[in-house]
Amino acid sequence: MELLKQYTITILGSMGGVAKSILSILNHSAIDKNDPIHHVITNTKFYLIDINQGSMDYYNKLFPNLIGKLTLLQFDLSDTAKLTEHLKSTNTKLVIDVSWADTIKMLECCNKLGVHYINSALENTEVDEDESLFGFPLTERYNRFNAKKPNYTNTRAIIGSGMNPGVVQWMAIKLLGDNQDNPPLACYIIEHDSSFYKDKNLIQPKTIYTTWSVECFLDEAILSYPMFVRHQLPLYLYDDVYATEFKVKLGNKEFYGCLMPHEEVLTLGELYDSEIGFIYRVNEYTTDLIRKNLGDVDTLWNWNQKLIDPSKGEVEGEDLVGVLLVYNDKEIYMYNTMKSSEVYQKYKTSATYFQVACGIYAGTASLILDKIPLGVYYVDELLLNTQSDYGKYLTYYMRDFVFGENNSSDGLLHQRMKRIL
Repeated sequence: MELLKQYTITILGSMGGVAKSILSILNHSAIDKNDPIHHVITNTKFYLIDINQGSMDYYNKLFPNLIGKLTLLQFDLSDTAKLTEHLKSTNTKLVIDVSWADTIKMLECCNKLGVHYINSALENTEVDEDESLFGFPLTERYNRFNAKKPNYTNTRAIIGSGMNPGVVQWMAIKLLGDNQDNPPLACYIIEHDSSFYKDKNLIQPKTIYTTWSVECFLDEAILSYPMFVRHQLPLYLYDDVYATEFKVKLGNKEFYGCLMPHEEVLTLGELYDSEIGFIYRVNEYTTDLIRKNLGDVDTLWNWNQKLIDPSKGEVEGEDLVGVLLVYNDKEIYMYNTMKSSEVYQKYKTSATYFQVACGIYAGTASLILDKIPLGVYYVDELLLNTQSDYGKYLTYYMRDFVFGENNSSDGLLHQRMKRIL
Protein backbone atom coordinates (compact mmCIF):
# COMPACT_ATOMS: atom_id res chain seq x y z
CA MET A 1 0.00 0.00 0.00
CA GLU A 2 2.94 2.32 0.63
CA LEU A 3 3.85 2.11 -3.06
CA LEU A 4 0.43 3.41 -4.06
CA LYS A 5 1.26 6.71 -2.37
CA GLN A 6 3.40 9.39 -4.01
CA TYR A 7 6.81 7.97 -4.98
CA THR A 8 9.74 10.20 -5.93
CA ILE A 9 12.56 9.36 -8.36
CA THR A 10 15.50 11.60 -9.22
CA ILE A 11 17.32 10.94 -12.51
CA LEU A 12 20.89 12.25 -12.83
CA GLY A 13 22.17 13.07 -16.32
CA SER A 14 18.67 13.37 -17.75
CA MET A 15 19.70 14.76 -21.16
CA GLY A 16 21.89 11.79 -22.07
CA GLY A 17 21.11 8.90 -24.38
CA VAL A 18 20.69 6.36 -21.58
CA ALA A 19 18.32 8.67 -19.69
CA LYS A 20 16.28 9.14 -22.86
CA SER A 21 15.93 5.38 -23.14
CA ILE A 22 14.98 4.63 -19.54
CA LEU A 23 12.47 7.49 -19.63
CA SER A 24 11.04 5.95 -22.80
CA ILE A 25 10.48 2.67 -20.96
CA LEU A 26 8.94 4.47 -17.97
CA ASN A 27 6.73 6.41 -20.39
CA HIS A 28 5.46 3.04 -21.56
CA SER A 29 5.12 1.75 -17.98
CA ALA A 30 2.78 4.62 -17.17
CA ILE A 31 0.08 3.27 -19.52
CA ASP A 32 0.78 -0.48 -19.46
CA LYS A 33 -1.24 -2.02 -16.64
CA ASN A 34 0.69 -5.29 -16.95
CA ASP A 35 4.06 -3.59 -16.45
CA PRO A 36 5.48 -4.74 -13.08
CA ILE A 37 5.89 -1.18 -11.74
CA HIS A 38 2.93 0.45 -13.52
CA HIS A 39 1.09 1.07 -10.25
CA VAL A 40 4.15 2.88 -8.87
CA ILE A 41 4.98 4.96 -11.95
CA THR A 42 1.42 6.30 -12.16
CA ASN A 43 2.00 7.79 -8.69
CA THR A 44 5.59 8.90 -9.19
CA LYS A 45 7.05 12.39 -9.37
CA PHE A 46 10.29 12.64 -11.35
CA TYR A 47 13.06 15.19 -10.79
CA LEU A 48 15.40 15.38 -13.77
CA ILE A 49 18.86 16.88 -13.18
CA ASP A 50 21.43 17.77 -15.82
CA ILE A 51 24.30 20.26 -16.01
CA ASN A 52 22.93 21.32 -19.42
CA GLN A 53 19.20 20.82 -18.98
CA GLY A 54 16.82 20.83 -21.92
CA SER A 55 13.36 22.32 -22.27
CA MET A 56 10.10 20.86 -21.06
CA ASP A 57 9.01 20.69 -24.72
CA TYR A 58 11.84 18.20 -25.38
CA TYR A 59 10.58 15.89 -22.63
CA ASN A 60 6.86 16.31 -23.36
CA LYS A 61 7.30 15.41 -27.04
CA LEU A 62 9.22 12.23 -26.23
CA PHE A 63 7.43 11.15 -23.05
CA PRO A 64 3.81 12.37 -23.27
CA ASN A 65 2.58 9.86 -20.67
CA LEU A 66 4.82 11.49 -18.05
CA ILE A 67 3.49 15.03 -18.57
CA GLY A 68 2.76 16.60 -15.21
CA LYS A 69 5.13 14.22 -13.43
CA LEU A 70 8.40 15.92 -14.44
CA THR A 71 10.33 18.71 -12.73
CA LEU A 72 13.51 19.95 -14.44
CA LEU A 73 16.60 21.10 -12.55
CA GLN A 74 19.98 22.29 -13.78
CA PHE A 75 23.13 22.11 -11.67
CA ASP A 76 26.55 20.51 -11.46
CA LEU A 77 26.47 17.21 -9.58
CA SER A 78 29.94 17.88 -8.16
CA ASP A 79 28.03 20.17 -5.79
CA THR A 80 27.15 17.30 -3.46
CA ALA A 81 25.76 19.65 -0.80
CA LYS A 82 23.18 20.87 -3.28
CA LEU A 83 22.35 17.33 -4.36
CA THR A 84 21.95 16.19 -0.75
CA GLU A 85 19.61 19.09 -0.03
CA HIS A 86 17.61 18.24 -3.15
CA LEU A 87 17.22 14.60 -2.14
CA LYS A 88 16.15 15.59 1.36
CA SER A 89 13.72 18.36 0.39
CA THR A 90 12.00 16.28 -2.32
CA ASN A 91 11.88 13.12 -0.20
CA THR A 92 13.49 11.22 -3.09
CA LYS A 93 13.15 7.45 -2.65
CA LEU A 94 15.32 6.34 -5.59
CA VAL A 95 18.16 7.85 -7.63
CA ILE A 96 18.76 6.59 -11.17
CA ASP A 97 22.28 7.76 -12.01
CA VAL A 98 23.06 7.80 -15.73
CA SER A 99 25.40 10.79 -15.48
CA TRP A 100 29.19 11.06 -15.58
CA ALA A 101 29.25 12.15 -11.96
CA ASP A 102 31.57 10.36 -9.53
CA THR A 103 29.84 7.14 -8.42
CA ILE A 104 31.35 7.18 -4.93
CA LYS A 105 30.20 10.75 -4.25
CA MET A 106 26.68 10.12 -5.58
CA LEU A 107 26.33 6.95 -3.53
CA GLU A 108 27.60 8.68 -0.38
CA CYS A 109 24.81 11.26 -0.73
CA CYS A 110 22.22 8.50 -1.05
CA ASN A 111 23.66 6.41 1.79
CA LYS A 112 23.57 9.39 4.13
CA LEU A 113 19.80 9.73 3.61
CA GLY A 114 18.82 6.09 3.09
CA VAL A 115 17.90 6.66 -0.58
CA HIS A 116 17.94 3.75 -3.06
CA TYR A 117 20.54 4.07 -5.84
CA ILE A 118 21.17 2.48 -9.23
CA ASN A 119 23.62 3.23 -12.04
CA SER A 120 24.86 1.64 -15.26
CA ALA A 121 28.64 1.99 -14.90
CA LEU A 122 31.38 3.06 -12.50
CA GLU A 123 32.55 6.66 -12.82
CA ASN A 124 35.51 8.19 -10.99
CA THR A 125 36.62 11.74 -11.72
CA GLU A 126 40.05 11.38 -10.09
CA VAL A 127 40.89 8.33 -12.18
CA ASP A 128 39.78 10.03 -15.39
CA GLU A 129 42.10 12.96 -14.72
CA ASP A 130 45.16 10.89 -13.72
CA GLU A 131 47.28 10.19 -16.82
CA SER A 132 49.57 7.90 -14.82
CA LEU A 133 46.78 5.31 -14.82
CA PHE A 134 46.99 4.90 -18.60
CA GLY A 135 46.13 1.33 -19.54
CA PHE A 136 44.25 0.51 -16.35
CA PRO A 137 41.46 3.10 -15.75
CA LEU A 138 38.63 0.59 -15.38
CA THR A 139 40.47 -1.60 -12.88
CA GLU A 140 41.44 1.45 -10.85
CA ARG A 141 37.81 2.65 -10.75
CA TYR A 142 36.75 -0.84 -9.69
CA ASN A 143 39.38 -1.16 -6.93
CA ARG A 144 38.68 2.29 -5.51
CA PHE A 145 34.96 1.65 -5.44
CA ASN A 146 35.34 -1.78 -3.82
CA ALA A 147 37.43 -0.23 -1.05
CA LYS A 148 34.43 1.99 -0.15
CA LYS A 149 31.65 -0.48 -0.95
CA PRO A 150 31.34 -2.08 2.55
CA ASN A 151 30.75 1.37 4.09
CA TYR A 152 27.35 1.84 2.42
CA THR A 153 25.03 0.14 4.88
CA ASN A 154 22.16 2.64 4.93
CA THR A 155 21.07 2.26 1.32
CA ARG A 156 19.99 -0.39 -1.16
CA ALA A 157 22.08 0.06 -4.29
CA ILE A 158 22.67 -1.79 -7.55
CA ILE A 159 25.88 -0.92 -9.38
CA GLY A 160 26.36 -1.49 -13.10
CA SER A 161 22.88 -2.51 -14.17
CA GLY A 162 22.98 -1.56 -17.84
CA MET A 163 23.57 -3.96 -20.72
CA ASN A 164 27.14 -4.82 -19.95
CA PRO A 165 27.66 -4.71 -17.13
CA GLY A 166 24.16 -5.70 -16.06
CA VAL A 167 22.09 -7.77 -18.48
CA VAL A 168 25.08 -9.93 -19.39
CA GLN A 169 25.59 -10.92 -15.76
CA TRP A 170 22.02 -12.18 -15.67
CA MET A 171 22.70 -14.17 -18.85
CA ALA A 172 25.93 -15.58 -17.41
CA ILE A 173 24.35 -16.56 -14.08
CA LYS A 174 21.45 -18.19 -15.93
CA LEU A 175 23.66 -20.21 -18.29
CA LEU A 176 26.07 -21.20 -15.53
CA GLY A 177 23.16 -22.20 -13.30
CA ASP A 178 21.58 -24.29 -16.04
CA ASN A 179 24.93 -26.08 -16.44
CA GLN A 180 26.12 -26.11 -12.83
CA ASP A 181 27.02 -29.81 -12.94
CA ASN A 182 29.47 -29.11 -15.75
CA PRO A 183 31.65 -26.03 -15.00
CA PRO A 184 33.07 -24.49 -18.20
CA LEU A 185 36.69 -23.77 -19.02
CA ALA A 186 35.73 -20.21 -19.92
CA CYS A 187 32.83 -17.77 -19.90
CA TYR A 188 33.05 -15.01 -22.49
CA ILE A 189 30.81 -11.97 -22.72
CA ILE A 190 30.34 -11.35 -26.43
CA GLU A 191 28.98 -8.41 -28.41
CA HIS A 192 28.81 -7.66 -32.12
CA ASP A 193 27.35 -4.22 -32.82
CA SER A 194 27.12 -3.75 -36.59
CA SER A 195 24.78 -0.74 -36.35
CA PHE A 196 25.66 2.02 -38.82
CA TYR A 197 24.00 4.56 -41.09
CA LYS A 198 22.56 3.13 -44.27
CA ASP A 199 23.14 6.43 -46.09
CA LYS A 200 26.93 6.83 -46.22
CA ASN A 201 26.49 10.48 -47.25
CA LEU A 202 25.77 11.15 -43.57
CA ILE A 203 29.34 10.23 -42.66
CA GLN A 204 31.56 13.23 -41.93
CA PRO A 205 35.37 13.19 -42.24
CA LYS A 206 37.57 12.92 -39.14
CA THR A 207 34.61 11.75 -37.07
CA ILE A 208 34.30 8.67 -34.87
CA TYR A 209 30.88 6.98 -34.73
CA THR A 210 29.57 4.61 -32.06
CA THR A 211 26.12 3.72 -30.72
CA TRP A 212 27.00 4.87 -27.19
CA SER A 213 29.32 7.43 -25.61
CA VAL A 214 32.27 7.77 -28.01
CA GLU A 215 34.48 9.06 -25.22
CA CYS A 216 33.75 6.06 -22.98
CA PHE A 217 34.25 3.70 -25.91
CA LEU A 218 37.65 5.21 -26.71
CA ASP A 219 38.59 4.88 -23.05
CA GLU A 220 38.24 1.10 -23.47
CA ALA A 221 39.45 0.88 -27.08
CA ILE A 222 42.65 2.96 -27.06
CA LEU A 223 43.40 4.02 -23.46
CA SER A 224 43.29 0.53 -21.95
CA TYR A 225 45.16 -2.72 -22.32
CA PRO A 226 43.29 -5.91 -23.29
CA MET A 227 42.23 -7.62 -20.06
CA PHE A 228 40.76 -10.94 -18.95
CA VAL A 229 40.50 -12.85 -15.66
CA ARG A 230 41.81 -16.33 -14.91
CA HIS A 231 41.76 -18.00 -11.46
CA GLN A 232 40.32 -14.77 -10.00
CA LEU A 233 43.38 -12.85 -11.21
CA PRO A 234 43.06 -9.99 -13.75
CA LEU A 235 45.61 -10.42 -16.54
CA TYR A 236 46.64 -7.86 -19.15
CA LEU A 237 48.14 -8.06 -22.63
CA TYR A 238 50.75 -5.36 -23.12
CA ASP A 239 49.37 -4.44 -26.51
CA ASP A 240 46.85 -2.30 -28.35
CA VAL A 241 43.27 -3.53 -28.01
CA TYR A 242 42.79 -3.30 -31.78
CA ALA A 243 45.99 -5.13 -32.70
CA THR A 244 44.44 -8.57 -32.07
CA GLU A 245 41.10 -10.25 -32.69
CA PHE A 246 39.45 -13.28 -31.09
CA LYS A 247 37.07 -15.68 -32.79
CA VAL A 248 33.44 -16.10 -31.69
CA LYS A 249 31.01 -18.62 -33.16
CA LEU A 250 27.30 -18.76 -32.32
CA GLY A 251 25.77 -21.43 -34.52
CA ASN A 252 25.79 -19.98 -38.04
CA LYS A 253 26.92 -16.55 -36.78
CA GLU A 254 30.65 -15.89 -36.62
CA PHE A 255 32.74 -12.79 -35.95
CA TYR A 256 36.11 -11.66 -34.62
CA GLY A 257 36.16 -9.14 -31.79
CA CYS A 258 38.65 -7.31 -29.60
CA LEU A 259 39.39 -8.14 -25.97
CA MET A 260 38.34 -5.18 -23.83
CA PRO A 261 38.29 -4.48 -20.09
CA HIS A 262 34.80 -4.40 -18.57
CA GLU A 263 33.21 -4.36 -15.12
CA GLU A 264 31.40 -7.67 -15.50
CA VAL A 265 34.67 -9.43 -16.35
CA LEU A 266 36.03 -8.39 -12.95
CA THR A 267 32.90 -9.20 -10.94
CA LEU A 268 32.25 -12.58 -12.60
CA GLY A 269 35.97 -13.31 -12.44
CA GLU A 270 35.86 -13.06 -8.65
CA LEU A 271 32.93 -15.49 -8.45
CA TYR A 272 33.90 -18.23 -10.91
CA ASP A 273 37.16 -20.07 -11.51
CA SER A 274 36.90 -19.90 -15.28
CA GLU A 275 38.64 -17.74 -17.85
CA ILE A 276 36.44 -14.64 -18.18
CA GLY A 277 36.70 -12.02 -20.92
CA PHE A 278 34.71 -9.56 -23.02
CA ILE A 279 35.02 -9.89 -26.81
CA TYR A 280 33.57 -6.89 -28.66
CA ARG A 281 33.26 -5.79 -32.28
CA VAL A 282 31.76 -2.48 -33.38
CA ASN A 283 30.83 -1.29 -36.88
CA GLU A 284 33.41 -1.82 -39.62
CA TYR A 285 33.85 1.91 -40.31
CA THR A 286 34.97 2.67 -36.76
CA THR A 287 37.02 -0.53 -36.54
CA ASP A 288 38.99 0.40 -39.67
CA LEU A 289 39.40 4.00 -38.50
CA ILE A 290 40.99 2.98 -35.22
CA ARG A 291 43.30 0.45 -36.83
CA LYS A 292 44.58 2.98 -39.35
CA ASN A 293 45.45 5.44 -36.57
CA LEU A 294 46.93 3.19 -33.88
CA GLY A 295 50.34 4.72 -34.54
CA ASP A 296 49.04 8.04 -33.22
CA VAL A 297 45.92 7.50 -31.12
CA ASP A 298 46.11 11.06 -29.77
CA THR A 299 44.86 12.11 -33.21
CA LEU A 300 41.61 10.23 -32.61
CA TRP A 301 40.90 12.21 -29.45
CA ASN A 302 41.03 15.42 -31.49
CA TRP A 303 38.47 14.20 -34.02
CA ASN A 304 34.74 14.84 -33.82
CA GLN A 305 32.64 12.34 -31.89
CA LYS A 306 29.15 11.38 -33.06
CA LEU A 307 26.51 8.98 -31.82
CA ILE A 308 24.87 6.76 -34.41
CA ASP A 309 21.39 8.19 -33.92
CA PRO A 310 18.35 6.70 -35.71
CA SER A 311 16.63 10.10 -35.53
CA LYS A 312 19.35 11.46 -37.88
CA GLY A 313 19.04 8.74 -40.51
CA GLU A 314 18.15 5.10 -41.06
CA VAL A 315 20.41 2.73 -39.11
CA GLU A 316 21.04 -0.73 -40.54
CA GLY A 317 22.67 -3.66 -38.76
CA GLU A 318 22.03 -4.89 -35.23
CA ASP A 319 23.48 -5.13 -31.73
CA LEU A 320 24.02 -8.70 -30.56
CA VAL A 321 25.05 -9.24 -26.94
CA GLY A 322 25.36 -12.52 -25.10
CA VAL A 323 27.40 -15.11 -23.24
CA LEU A 324 29.48 -18.04 -24.50
CA LEU A 325 30.41 -20.96 -22.23
CA VAL A 326 33.43 -22.91 -23.48
CA TYR A 327 34.15 -26.62 -22.89
CA ASN A 328 36.74 -29.00 -24.33
CA ASP A 329 34.40 -30.38 -26.97
CA LYS A 330 31.48 -27.93 -27.21
CA GLU A 331 30.25 -24.40 -26.53
CA ILE A 332 26.92 -23.25 -25.11
CA TYR A 333 25.62 -19.78 -25.86
CA MET A 334 22.82 -17.33 -25.18
CA TYR A 335 22.29 -13.95 -26.80
CA ASN A 336 19.87 -11.14 -27.53
CA THR A 337 19.73 -9.18 -30.78
CA MET A 338 18.04 -5.84 -31.39
CA LYS A 339 17.88 -3.57 -34.42
CA SER A 340 17.71 0.22 -34.15
CA SER A 341 15.43 0.30 -37.20
CA GLU A 342 12.82 -1.60 -35.14
CA VAL A 343 13.45 -0.21 -31.64
CA TYR A 344 13.29 3.42 -32.81
CA GLN A 345 9.76 3.04 -34.18
CA LYS A 346 8.38 2.30 -30.70
CA TYR A 347 10.84 3.82 -28.24
CA LYS A 348 12.56 6.65 -30.19
CA THR A 349 16.02 5.41 -29.23
CA SER A 350 18.75 3.12 -30.56
CA ALA A 351 18.99 -0.62 -30.00
CA THR A 352 22.13 -0.28 -27.87
CA TYR A 353 20.71 2.35 -25.55
CA PHE A 354 17.46 0.43 -25.26
CA GLN A 355 19.34 -2.71 -24.22
CA VAL A 356 21.14 -0.65 -21.57
CA ALA A 357 17.81 0.78 -20.39
CA CYS A 358 16.32 -2.70 -20.05
CA GLY A 359 19.00 -3.47 -17.48
CA ILE A 360 18.40 -0.22 -15.61
CA TYR A 361 14.65 -0.86 -15.64
CA ALA A 362 15.15 -4.37 -14.21
CA GLY A 363 17.29 -3.04 -11.36
CA THR A 364 14.90 -0.16 -10.74
CA ALA A 365 11.93 -2.53 -10.51
CA SER A 366 13.86 -4.78 -8.13
CA LEU A 367 14.72 -1.88 -5.82
CA ILE A 368 11.08 -0.77 -5.79
CA LEU A 369 9.36 -4.15 -5.45
CA ASP A 370 11.77 -6.67 -3.92
CA LYS A 371 12.83 -7.10 -0.30
CA ILE A 372 16.54 -6.56 -0.77
CA PRO A 373 18.74 -6.33 2.35
CA LEU A 374 20.63 -3.10 2.93
CA GLY A 375 23.92 -2.90 1.05
CA VAL A 376 25.48 -2.44 -2.38
CA TYR A 377 25.26 -5.11 -5.07
CA TYR A 378 26.71 -5.77 -8.47
CA VAL A 379 24.09 -7.55 -10.59
CA ASP A 380 25.69 -10.98 -10.17
CA GLU A 381 25.75 -10.48 -6.37
CA LEU A 382 22.12 -9.37 -6.47
CA LEU A 383 21.12 -12.53 -8.33
CA LEU A 384 23.11 -14.91 -6.14
CA ASN A 385 22.62 -13.34 -2.71
CA THR A 386 19.08 -11.91 -2.65
CA GLN A 387 15.53 -12.86 -3.62
CA SER A 388 15.48 -10.37 -6.48
CA ASP A 389 13.19 -10.97 -9.46
CA TYR A 390 15.62 -9.08 -11.72
CA GLY A 391 15.24 -11.62 -14.54
CA LYS A 392 11.46 -11.37 -14.50
CA TYR A 393 11.59 -7.59 -14.82
CA LEU A 394 14.33 -7.66 -17.45
CA THR A 395 12.49 -10.04 -19.77
CA TYR A 396 9.37 -7.88 -19.76
CA TYR A 397 11.09 -5.58 -22.27
CA MET A 398 14.04 -7.69 -23.46
CA ARG A 399 12.17 -10.74 -24.65
CA ASP A 400 13.95 -12.45 -27.52
CA PHE A 401 16.86 -14.64 -26.46
CA VAL A 402 18.55 -17.23 -28.63
CA PHE A 403 19.96 -20.37 -26.99
CA GLY A 404 22.24 -22.80 -28.78
CA GLU A 405 25.22 -25.11 -28.77
CA ASN A 406 28.29 -25.53 -30.96
CA ASN A 407 29.32 -29.18 -31.34
CA SER A 408 32.99 -28.21 -31.25
CA SER A 409 35.13 -25.68 -29.36
CA ASP A 410 37.49 -22.91 -30.42
CA GLY A 411 39.16 -23.13 -27.02
CA LEU A 412 40.54 -20.46 -24.72
CA LEU A 413 41.57 -16.94 -25.67
CA HIS A 414 45.10 -17.83 -26.78
CA GLN A 415 43.60 -20.39 -29.21
CA ARG A 416 41.10 -17.88 -30.64
CA MET A 417 43.66 -15.18 -31.22
CA LYS A 418 44.29 -13.67 -34.68
CA ARG A 419 46.98 -11.02 -34.94
CA ILE A 420 45.92 -8.05 -37.10
CA LEU A 421 48.80 -5.57 -36.76
